[in-house]
Amino acid sequence: MDTRILAVMLAGFTAFLSIYAPQPLLPMLARVFRTSAGEISLSITFATFGMAIASPFAGALADRIGRQRLILIAAFALAVFSLLSAATSTLGLFLVTRFLIGVATPGIVAATVAYIHEQWGAANQTGRATSFYIIGTIFGGFSGRFVAGLLAGVVDTHWVFFAVGLLNLGCAIGLWIWLPPETHADRVAKAKASEDELPVREAVAAHLRNPQLMATLAVGFCVLFTLTSTFTYINFHLAQEPFHLTSAQLGWLFFVYLFGALATRIAGRGLDRRGPRRTLTIGVAGGVAGVLLTLAPNLILVLIGLALCCSGVFTAQASTNSYLGVATSHNRALAVGLYGAAYYAGGSAGAAVPGLVWPHYGWTGCVTLIVCVQLLSIVLALRLWPARTTGQGSGNGTGSGAGLRPSGQTPE
Repeated sequence: MDTRILAVMLAGFTAFLSIYAPQPLLPMLARVFRTSAGEISLSITFATFGMAIASPFAGALADRIGRQRLILIAAFALAVFSLLSAATSTLGLFLVTRFLIGVATPGIVAATVAYIHEQWGAANQTGRATSFYIIGTIFGGFSGRFVAGLLAGVVDTHWVFFAVGLLNLGCAIGLWIWLPPETHADRVAKAKASEDELPVREAVAAHLRNPQLMATLAVGFCVLFTLTSTFTYINFHLAQEPFHLTSAQLGWLFFVYLFGALATRIAGRGLDRRGPRRTLTIGVAGGVAGVLLTLAPNLILVLIGLALCCSGVFTAQASTNSYLGVATSHNRALAVGLYGAAYYAGGSAGAAVPGLVWPHYGWTGCVTLIVCVQLLSIVLALRLWPARTTGQGSGNGTGSGAGLRPSGQTPE
């Protein structure tokens, strides 16, 4: 296999290895730091907030210093910040390191997507490379949670985050060895592609006046809100009766994430046949059913519900990525940055807002909130995304293929 393919897959794995690793440890961390469920969930909020802030600037920085260089800088920064998080002794310092991890992550995400288009665009093989990158992000998000949960059963939390930091360092070294730098031809093609784009200020104003793009950003907000809130607060629910799961057992819970890989493949085929609006509606409807199923007092039904929720979110995200290409006709990199900000802001809200509901209404209140947000995403798509038009999903640069590939945002 082409080592570049392995490298972009490793980049995706590295980007999402640390960002959600604390999720299965949240009940344990609440006891370690002697804080509430809502406050310890800020460890996820701070990380995704850092991603939201950094996402609009990551693409511009990649243009300035080079894609490969930014990927390496971000990868080693993730290793350093992950190792620093292992050395923290207070909640405040821990949250600072989580924020820095979030700031570093978009450097890999934005630069890798652009790198793929430059390396494989001429050969018309970006789809294959992108699919390996997405698979890498899925396995990275799963592995961070699984390793953290597994180690929490045998060592304290400091050693858990130290181990995750070492994994990050190993991934960064692997990228340094395997990821080739851009060629002169890549840089010429990149400069030529930007000649017809609007100045940044005019482009931002035009994007903000685009109702279809604004709706797409709002749907992206709802998508990550759903995933983050579900997989953050379900840990507290399953740590209580009648389940009483340990942190190690909660780590195994995230095997349902692997259904996302299958869901992404199925969603891609559905987008070509049905278009983004119908595909998103189907995915979110399945996700609503899944979240409601987690209310059952049976662990098997809860796991089935989480698998449905996860698959629905991945389907919705593929649909939103697809429509991003339809909603914009210029300065798409900037649109992707704005989308990244909205998307990760949704993740921050998804970790924080249910913390206001949890103390009073528990998991039932959280599920009610999550379902309302899911239904909102359907309403936005049905009202503000026009029905499928000719060429949408045809792979001609305005449909599902073109829309999915430029964004690169993944619901990890």
